[in-house]
Amino acid sequence: MSMSEITRRYTPVTLSLLRIVAALIMMEHGTQKMFDYPHIVNAMPYSRLSEIAGWIETVGGFLLIFGLFSRPIAFILSGEMAFAYFLRHNPRGMFPVNTGGDLAVLLCFALLFLAASGPGPLSLDALWQRRTRPSA
Repeated sequence: MSMSEITRRYTPVTLSLLRIVAALIMMEHGTQKMFDYPHIVNAMPYSRLSEIAGWIETVGGFLLIFGLFSRPIAFILSGEMAFAYFLRHNPRGMFPVNTGGDLAVLLCFALLFLAASGPGPLSLDALWQRRTRPSA
């Protein structure tokens, strides 16, 4: 099996895996803000803005895990990560690795990639598209 055959065969599945893992990470951050689970030692006090972010991350992550409304949800979550980076991390310095913002930057661009490329074959969006497509 050549490398191009392997790429053609497994790229759609890895796209779905990227979506699921990014969604799980988003949900984890959302549940930390909403329910203090998993618990954060020495957590910063939460504001109303953190509560809104927690809802976006929890609900958006849940929908993204299953691949439902994937493109708009991924775009919203990507924007939320960009906002989080510039609000929380960038004021502390220019380099994300020094400010703890590297995860926010990585998630922002991974989610932007998912918004542009779609959810992959292992999603409710793909299932819906297969069912509603007229048969030839």
